[in-house]
Amino acid sequence: MKRIIVSFTLLFALTAFVSAQNFGAKITDKGAISLAELKTKMGSKKEMEGKVTAKIEEVCQKKGCWMNLVDGKGNKIRVTFKDYAFFMPKNGAGKTAIIEGVASLEETSIADLKEYAKDAGKSKEEIAKIVSTKKELVFEASGVILK
Repeated sequence: MKRIIVSFTLLFALTAFVSAQNFGAKITDKGAISLAELKTKMGSKKEMEGKVTAKIEEVCQKKGCWMNLVDGKGNKIRVTFKDYAFFMPKNGAGKTAIIEGVASLEETSIADLKEYAKDAGKSKEEIAKIVSTKKELVFEASGVILK
């Protein structure tokens, strides 16, 4: 009986370990905050280093070169990857991500917004409706844990 309990404990620990994937710089989930907390801590700052956790809403379907994170309160953030050094799995939507890097407030150009829409697989009609820039909170991740 003792062997069975030890075996199940080891199997559970191994499953938990294998289910989390690390991309880019090796990071931990220690100290990760929510998107809402990030917005509060940013205040009027233009840029801030930090670690955030949220659910993945969508991933670039072209090659995984960006992702959008969302929380249950309607907060969203677009995440790109430092030096274009790593990508996310295209089937990552719905999983939880822990990201570490730099958050900044940016004005995204119409051309970039259209490119993101194209990469996300939006229709030509949806892309054509993008006619103005967007001021948004974005994040450049140096490392990501995917759960």
